[in-house]
This record gives sequence, C-alpha cells and structure tokens, in this order.
Amino acid sequence: MSEQLLDSVKSKYGAVAESTLSSDHAGVKAVAEAFGYSAEELTSIPAEANMGLSCGNPTATAHIRPGEVVVDLGSGGGLDVFLASKMVGPEGRAIGIDMTGSMIERARENAAKGGYSNVEFYQSTIDQIPLPNASVDCIISNCVINLAPDKPAVFREIARVLKPGGRVALSDIALKHELPEAVAQSMAAYVGCIAGAVLIDDYRAGLLEAGFKHVEIVDSGADLNAYAKVENQAGCCSPSMDSGSPFQVVGDACCAPAPTDSASLHAELTTLLSQYDVNAAAASVKVYALKPLL
Repeated sequence: MSEQLLDSVKSKYGAVAESTLSSDHAGVKAVAEAFGYSAEELTSIPAEANMGLSCGNPTATAHIRPGEVVVDLGSGGGLDVFLASKMVGPEGRAIGIDMTGSMIERARENAAKGGYSNVEFYQSTIDQIPLPNASVDCIISNCVINLAPDKPAVFREIARVLKPGGRVALSDIALKHELPEAVAQSMAAYVGCIAGAVLIDDYRAGLLEAGFKHVEIVDSGADLNAYAKVENQAGCCSPSMDSGSPFQVVGDACCAPAPTDSASLHAELTTLLSQYDVNAAAASVKVYALKPLL
C-alpha cells in the first residue's frame, strides 16, 4: 500500500511541477497569503517556486539565523528554501529534499533563475534523508509529513540529521478527530493532505518517541478552504453545520471544479472541500520540537 501511495503522490505532484502554476496566478498567490506568506516574501523569490501547496509558513517561526544549515523536507519548487537562503546568508546553506523528480528540476531551475548560490536540492523520500548525522541546525517542512506513509521513520531521520540542540519548525495538517471511513480510504483525500494526516496527540507522541523534547503543536486557525482559491471558487460554498459529525458531508455542494491544465490535484482537493467540512476535523498546525543537547 505504501508504494501505491507514494506512486500516487509522485504522479499528482509531478503534474503540478510541470504546470504553469505560480505566484503570477491570483489564486495561487491567495493560497500562500492565506497560510501566512506576505506579499513581500512572495515577490522576493521566483514566482514559479509557489504552486499553492502550502498550509503554513515555517520560515516565519523557525528563528533561522545567519550561517545555519536549514533543510526543507518536501521542498517542492523551492519556496521555503529560497526564503531560508536569505536568512542563513552566504555563510549558511538551505537544502531542499523532495522525492519527485520534476519538482527537483523545477526548484533547480528556479535557483538558477534567482542566482542563489547557497541552496542545494536532493531527490529522496523524507524517511531517508541523504545527509550526514548531526549536520543540520533546523528542519522545516510545509504540508508534507502528512503525506509520508511511515511517519515514525521520518521523525527518526529528522532526529538523526539534526545537531544536538537542533530544532524542528513544521507547518502541517493534523487531525482533531478521526475521519469517517469514506474519507480515510479516499486516495484523493490522501494526496490532498487529509487522509494521511494523524491525530494531533499521535503527532506529538511520534516526536517524543523519536527523542525530541519541548514538543509543541499549535492549531494556526487557518481556513483549509483556502485551497479552493486555486480553482477560483473561494467563498462559493457554505458548509452546513447541522450534523453532529466532526467531518460532515456538505449537502448540495455548490462548487463544481472546472478542469485545469495544471493537474487534477487542485481540482480533486476543491471537490473534497466542496463535499466535506474539512475544518471541523483537520487543522493547519505549527509544530515545534528540540533535539536534546545530550
């Protein structure tokens, strides 16, 4: 099942990487701004680095300092890597890890376009980070760990590559309630960052089990319906709250996603958002943790 999941994720995100989505599209820019990026941040990096795939802005809360080595897990087109590169400066390094070849290619093209000399991109799954032990000051990630089939392995790898005293600053999607079976088993919901998410308490337990201390997981309060803006359908649906279910079906959904040339990922996610009250069960969260000094 894990191989099937990874193949589906690679296919969907590979199609997005080969699309023309960028901050030049109003909907894509609106998604990034809804999850915490400023207009100034988005205009400071190549427009093609943003494809409307974020659920937060980890660079805003990671306290990145000059000279540090920062690694972004699931770096996509390089959005957070390029922002981090400015913070670490010429003496530091910003490294992106992504398992999708076309994403790595797009990120490297963006790096060349932007003239970045302190960034690197490697193709790999995030449960096998191709970096030495204790070589990284800070790990960031943006709406990606929920897609990993083996999250404990990811947490162990993060702990391995971090230096003693290193820190984690993640933006992700986690669950406030268990999902109904229909959603939990949906491949579209998995690739759309919902079905692969785990309960907030389980997320915290996984980090503690991997050896991290001072673990904090904070609900950002961001509206997950922001993803529909990529399909130019923001605000057209008002999920009914009559049901007692924590993740209820929206009756007579008024959104019908139009096909796009940018892959079916955003269209499928918009369909999911039009059918279910996602915010009732899932949350955009900020995750913080420290690796002990000894």
